[in-house]
Amino acid sequence: MTEDAYICRCEEITGDEIMAAIRQGARSIDAVKRRTSACMGLCQGRSCERLIVRLISQETGLPIPDIALMTRRPPVRPIPISALGGERT
Repeated sequence: MTEDAYICRCEEITGDEIMAAIRQGARSIDAVKRRTSACMGLCQGRSCERLIVRLISQETGLPIPDIALMTRRPPVRPIPISALGGERT
């Protein structure tokens, strides 16, 4: 894999950027995510999470099962209070 190839296609994050984050101390998906915004696009990491785990393992020597996966959170969208059954005043 070349370093300039996109690892996170949604956010256009390259292998170079991921490797830089790992070299700066990122040892989990969440740490890479905070440094690069990888896994924050439309797919929410479904297409890039495994690639990033593999890069962390290759660069650090950590076994893949020991690498913490991403914290999953449900999407949040604002809704009007009336949608919850309240009346508009």
